[in-house]
Amino acid sequence: MGKAIEAVAMEQQLEIVFRITRANAGDMTPEILRTADVVIEFTRPESAFGHVMACLQAGVPVVSGTTGCLDNLPEAEAFCRAQHGALLWTSNFSIGVNLFFALNRYLSGLMDRRPEYQPALTEIHHIHKLDAPSGTALTLVKDILARLEGKNGWTLSPTPPGPKDIPIHAIREGEVPGTHIVTWTSGVDEIRLEHTAHSRLGFAAGAVLAARWIAGKEGVFTMNEVLGI
Repeated sequence: MGKAIEAVAMEQQLEIVFRITRANAGDMTPEILRTADVVIEFTRPESAFGHVMACLQAGVPVVSGTTGCLDNLPEAEAFCRAQHGALLWTSNFSIGVNLFFALNRYLSGLMDRRPEYQPALTEIHHIHKLDAPSGTALTLVKDILARLEGKNGWTLSPTPPGPKDIPIHAIREGEVPGTHIVTWTSGVDEIRLEHTAHSRLGFAAGAVLAARWIAGKEGVFTMNEVLGI
């Protein structure tokens, strides 16, 4: 993702003032961070929260797409508001996926009145992906649960789902950039929403768009604000 973001940024003639990797992690000082207008954070689950907090403490807007930040996100958001900073976290920066999220929310609202349809999720990613289910799948299931009175949780296959659980199937194969499928199945038919990424450039383009959008702003945001959804 870092290389893809760099390619998109350079294509848009944006200046990259630093690149932090595991090899030079010690260089991530407040002074270095403040040379940037915005930091884009794509790292590993165990380090994401620390990186986000370092940016906020340095007073630099940060956009993050690392799933590992999710458990501590409320803490980061509260700190951001207290510091009058700027933070945007999303499970997926792809413009298409965020439109997909909106469709999922709308259909879930309709299905609250149609108990004969049962939801399920499938996500397919490359074999290098560390987390399962994906952050995108978790966003999808969270949005369904918020609108569906008859469900209150989810289970990851092969664990059998309970009557109030939504099953999630996580598949790892090849170099698949990302496919997410939401199905609603009744005894007579099935409704399917599906998003398939063809490359990582869609995620990178959305991340750069978010970075350009958040520069100079104050608050906690999502891609909904960026896209006007």
